[in-house]
Amino acid sequence: MKLGLTLPSGGADVSPESLGQMAEEAERIGLASVWTFERLLNPVDGATPIGGGDAVPLPESYGSVFDPLATLAYLAARTTSITLGTCVLDAVLHSPVVLARRLATVDRLSGGRLLAGLGVGWMVQEYEASGVPEAQRGPRLGEHIRAMRKVWGPDPVEHTGRFYTIAPSYAGPKPVRPEGVRLLAGSMAPAAIERAARLGVGLIPIIMTWEMFDAGVATFRAAAEKAGHDTLPIIVKVNGTVTASSSDARGPLTGGVEQVLEDLERLRGAGIDHVVWTMDTDPADQLGVLADLLRKLSS
Repeated sequence: MKLGLTLPSGGADVSPESLGQMAEEAERIGLASVWTFERLLNPVDGATPIGGGDAVPLPESYGSVFDPLATLAYLAARTTSITLGTCVLDAVLHSPVVLARRLATVDRLSGGRLLAGLGVGWMVQEYEASGVPEAQRGPRLGEHIRAMRKVWGPDPVEHTGRFYTIAPSYAGPKPVRPEGVRLLAGSMAPAAIERAARLGVGLIPIIMTWEMFDAGVATFRAAAEKAGHDTLPIIVKVNGTVTASSSDARGPLTGGVEQVLEDLERLRGAGIDHVVWTMDTDPADQLGVLADLLRKLSS
């Protein structure tokens, strides 16, 4: 079982050295992956969800978030083997040519260690600031991925679509693998899950309840099989904390180490072997409890 951790890359106290030290320690204790995330804005009056609803106040730390790919490029030089991931980049807020080149650069700098989780975002203000219309986000993401894959393919590259146009051009660098950067979709809705499977993209859903998770995995695998993709990866994202002691009130893959070990066995039985946590505790505590979890997994 592979375990990963989202690095605390947001907040006034974050520094290159703190991120580098945490990634180095994660690699030393045997974690499989470290992850960054993208947040462009923390609106003063709260974030407005696309589709309506009340403005949502965001954590203060979201007012200063390190760029996810620049951070991973730095960490590529501080580590040697650990996988470097994004969960997630809001891909449609970026040009596919620009994002494809940035992803390929980090992939090359890291020796092919990049896993790129992609999403469509949810905040009105970030779409406004990026100059991208909110409509047709799902189809836009699908074409965005197809355009990036063309950029990663043999030169000259070319794309003409509904949302994006790339004139016949030479474009590099190319990723380490001929098929391109390894991609995951941060999808939760059934339609988005099916779209990811049709595109041949892996899945990195947030686990909320076992029932929702099991249904999403079944939907993804059925759609992938129908599209002729038999081995697409699924990595589980957990927004919650692992603790030394057990908890009566907990969600999947959170609570005490012994409780999480049981949940990991349930995932293993479902053919899933990679879990990533985003915790809200002190970084040293996060690494300590995951080191304990790793020891017990291997015993």
